[in-house]
Amino acid sequence: MTKNIIYLFRSGLFCAVLVVLYFTTTPTEYDIAENVSDKVSHAMAFLTLSFLADYSFPQVKFSWEKICPLIGYGILIECIQYFLPYRSFSIFDMLADTAGVMIYILSLPLVMQMPALKKRDFENQI
Repeated sequence: MTKNIIYLFRSGLFCAVLVVLYFTTTPTEYDIAENVSDKVSHAMAFLTLSFLADYSFPQVKFSWEKICPLIGYGILIECIQYFLPYRSFSIFDMLADTAGVMIYILSLPLVMQMPALKKRDFENQI
């Protein structure tokens, strides 16, 4: 994986973190999100964040070093929502976030078979 591809994944991760934070802290309801179950939206968001985090730092396998910050981000979002009058804290949202990470872990063997994503050099990356 080239440095440019890694930077592209990192840019995508940064943008995704900001977008998730925006959607989870704004009082505005969006039609796209309303058409999908809230828990499914959480799981899909964290599935996407897991993928981007994994390929943003290919020198580290997808382990606790990546999982803990992702779950911590989900907890942070819920803590922020606790203080917002138009949002609420939800343990079930955190479980849905964790489910998204677990779905990524379970799908990782399939992801690694994709030709464009197959090559990862864990020793010689940034």
